[in-house]
Amino acid sequence: MRDDLWRMPATAQAEAVRAGEVSAVELVESHLERIDEVNPRINAVTQLFADRARGAAALTDRRRAAGQPLGPLAGVPFTVKESTPVEGTATTFGVERFRGLLAPADAPPVARLRAAGAVPIGHSNIPTLILAGMHTRSELFGDTVNPWDPGRTPGGSSGGDGAAVATGMAALGLGNDSGGSVRIPAQFCGVAGLKPTSGRFPADHRVLGPDDPGPASQFLVTDGPLARTVADLRLAYEVLVGTDPRDPRAVPVPAYGEPLPGPVKVAVVADPGGHGVHPAIRAAVEAAAEALRDAGYDVREVPDVPRLDEALEAYGRITVTEFAPTWPVVRGLLGEGGDRYIAMAMERTPPANADELVKLMGTWLNIRRSWAEFLDAYPLLLGPVFTEPPVEPGLESRDRAGRDRVATAMRLCTVTSFVGVPSVAVPTGVAGGLPSGVQIVGRAFREDLCLAAARAVEDRLGVLTPIDPRAAAGAGAG
Repeated sequence: MRDDLWRMPATAQAEAVRAGEVSAVELVESHLERIDEVNPRINAVTQLFADRARGAAALTDRRRAAGQPLGPLAGVPFTVKESTPVEGTATTFGVERFRGLLAPADAPPVARLRAAGAVPIGHSNIPTLILAGMHTRSELFGDTVNPWDPGRTPGGSSGGDGAAVATGMAALGLGNDSGGSVRIPAQFCGVAGLKPTSGRFPADHRVLGPDDPGPASQFLVTDGPLARTVADLRLAYEVLVGTDPRDPRAVPVPAYGEPLPGPVKVAVVADPGGHGVHPAIRAAVEAAAEALRDAGYDVREVPDVPRLDEALEAYGRITVTEFAPTWPVVRGLLGEGGDRYIAMAMERTPPANADELVKLMGTWLNIRRSWAEFLDAYPLLLGPVFTEPPVEPGLESRDRAGRDRVATAMRLCTVTSFVGVPSVAVPTGVAGGLPSGVQIVGRAFREDLCLAAARAVEDRLGVLTPIDPRAAAGAGAG
């Protein structure tokens, strides 16, 4: 068996399986061997589905031998965030108490990927309950290590998927994002990630029982893929798009919109809100802007994004208000020290009363309108994912200064989740031995424009992964 199958992009893996150049079983075995080699160092994969993955791959090979058509992701292994259900496995949320919480069915995005031929190969680590901070550390599974530098966090809350994809343990990762949880691990691990428009992909984010969460959780949280190349991200996007009766929020909008006339305008904001940006991140934005100019985009620096500070304040107040009634129970589940990140937010931001909440909901819509008008003038926005290079693990939970520093750095992720627009995080290179990257934000339901621009950046600035975590920090593509 070729030992380099795990290095191939997902698109090439699927093409090779469909063409009979490699069996799906061989492809899965290659990734299982890579997990066995790398995961003890990285700790990204939490629950390994080895036997089930082999069985799914064998079924794919039997279908090919029988002349049956195979899906666009035939045989491609992917990881699934520990908070997203995979049928017959525990959805633990990284909590000891949920170790036996077996999922009765796949979550909608898992079902979509599986129907396209992809193979779930394992769950991936998250911060405890997704709430313990930005760093991927769970009560049940411990810390996930950034493969570029163990002294830096891989990000979160989809940090397990980011690290697994970056090191070749999986070709794709399925995470979710309510303020940067896909895009930050993408930047910190040197891969690409997509946060779709709210309502673009069907999902089910209920935790226990039949009751749905409140409006903030319903709107802000979007499932999204991570991949090593933008082409792989696009393929996953095409598979995940569509409606599902299990999610009435999912909108039947075509995956691709009408071409825009003339060169597409791109607004550039390197320092959203004027709160500061690290020189390495500013350089990344400038490099991406130059790449887009070279690709024929009409790239223009603009003073700022709409109403950033107002949006951040409303985001915090709405989410705290929704979360406050369950906080005493949740706090007990987070374990020692795991409550610090949320506790600091709860102490600073009081819950709104009924009248205040009604007014905040109006403010939310009004800010979304301002962003829609901005993106009508500039169909794309180029800016930072996180305004610093990868930081040390647990900075956001250490003290209030650390929390404020992290919250400020992720501000463009937070506001774009708040207004529900799509964004693609794409690497731009290596600075100081660590990956750097940007995000390209688009109009609602125009993920296609974001992906096309991200591909233009990737074509000119290159792909950084897979990498071997055993090498010195800052090693290049493997």
